[in-house]
Amino acid sequence: MPKVRTGLDVLVAQDFAPLRGLRVGLVTHPAAVDSQLRHAIELFAAAPKVTLAAIFGPEHGLLGQAQDLISVAVAESKPLVQSAVHSLYGATFESLKPTAEQLAGLDALVIDMQDVGSRYYTFQATMRYCLEVALPLGMRVFVLDRPNPLGGEVVEGPALQKGFESFVGAHDLAIRHGLTMGEMAMLYQQELDLDMGELRVVACEGWKRSQYFDETGLPWVLPSPNMPTLETAIVYPGQCLIEGTNLSEGRGTTRPFELCGAPWIDAAKLAQRMNAEKLPGVRFRAAWFRPTFQKHAGKDCGGVQLHVTDRTTFQPVRTSLALLSAMREMSGAHFAWRTEVYEFVRDPIAIDLLFGSARERIHLEANRPWRDVAKTWTPEEAAFTHRRHTALLYD
Repeated sequence: MPKVRTGLDVLVAQDFAPLRGLRVGLVTHPAAVDSQLRHAIELFAAAPKVTLAAIFGPEHGLLGQAQDLISVAVAESKPLVQSAVHSLYGATFESLKPTAEQLAGLDALVIDMQDVGSRYYTFQATMRYCLEVALPLGMRVFVLDRPNPLGGEVVEGPALQKGFESFVGAHDLAIRHGLTMGEMAMLYQQELDLDMGELRVVACEGWKRSQYFDETGLPWVLPSPNMPTLETAIVYPGQCLIEGTNLSEGRGTTRPFELCGAPWIDAAKLAQRMNAEKLPGVRFRAAWFRPTFQKHAGKDCGGVQLHVTDRTTFQPVRTSLALLSAMREMSGAHFAWRTEVYEFVRDPIAIDLLFGSARERIHLEANRPWRDVAKTWTPEEAAFTHRRHTALLYD
């Protein structure tokens, strides 16, 4: 038996008692399974005296088949139940929120999605948008909680500054926030003054903040196409920053985010330079790869693979800031920031949305040491650690 029970497991054990007699909308994705790998949709459809009236799918689609930045049409999501289906990742920013019309006739909205502990992983943004719409309508919202795969003790990364909000930065969290979905929901309710309706978190049982996902006994299911393993999630809080450049973050390979580089990068020199930094908990191996899709598809890229040797001391955001600084310098005129529309926003550009301000980009463009800008994060990390305290549900 798993050491930890998710909110879904707890609800099943309660025979869905809190939802009996209600017409329910379910916001979910493929990773919303119980400890026996039964999906939430299947369980809700069979729940006694519960009517599953609507299903909402986030980015990557209800079935999890869509790559990043690809809008999902309702017709692409075909659950095996007779419920209305809505996409919360269409072709416009407005599509990211459920409408009052889509929620009409529902007594409760249930949110069950697996997060991976990074501010720019968008399922928690979808949850925030759902709370902003549903609670002012007087609805009951249930969040079925799940463990943060990276544990809940460590906070790392800069704050989100005003003017840089987006789908990859919907709320001012540290990049590695150390919160569960349920805890973020509590924080959002407090900080957005959403005191209408009713928010209830069905908490996990048995989870400790010190636990990584592989210590829970729960099965890992890909929450998105490029999050195949816990190892991916561990490096993701830093490596997703590479999305804001013309360097490959390893999409189109079997090790997304663990691999990174570009056709013009000297892999051996990059690995040597990064290992000389003596960053805690990580080693860099010279690597060559050929992405099958997205950036540099079909081209041989030189770069590195991150090998985390001690996840308790590894600092993913600082590590990737150092790596980004090195690759930018080594790329010379080849390097460029990503300037096309990114998650429905053209200005600010992607790297600024990901960092949460223009500060880090400006610092790198001035060729200043990466450690100097990382020092500015320390008071922001402390401030967020203090802010989040009232929302903590575990330990």
